[in-house]
Amino acid sequence: MPNRRIVLDTNCLLASLSRQGFAYPVWKGFQEGRYVLCVSAEILEEYEEIIAEKTTPNLAKNVVDLIVKSENVVQVNTYYHWNLITADPDDNKFVDCAFAAGATYIVSDDSHFNVLRDITFPQLLVLRLKEFLETLQKEDK
Repeated sequence: MPNRRIVLDTNCLLASLSRQGFAYPVWKGFQEGRYVLCVSAEILEEYEEIIAEKTTPNLAKNVVDLIVKSENVVQVNTYYHWNLITADPDDNKFVDCAFAAGATYIVSDDSHFNVLRDITFPQLLVLRLKEFLETLQKEDK
């Protein structure tokens, strides 16, 4: 199992699910065990809710079930809430999960996460979806 642990923002997960989408290699990489996906109960709930809204409830349930049953998933309980993102407090669940799981980085295209660049503790690296995709593709070479 790889050492790289990531937290994947919901919109990035959604973008990676379509075989026709540019980000599909991110979902495929997850299925191949190329990285460890870190999630909390709150994140899983949001995944299912948003995927169901954008696609179908059945697909959402299947995606979440696959995530939960995968060997390259770390499910964490977040006992401390950093409240680092004030522009959209709902995004803090990803920050809290990343810190609790010792994640290498958060993958998100959401500009609310930009505030993390200026915070020295806890230091959390944020990659855009395209940047994460590029790291996966570089490993293929």
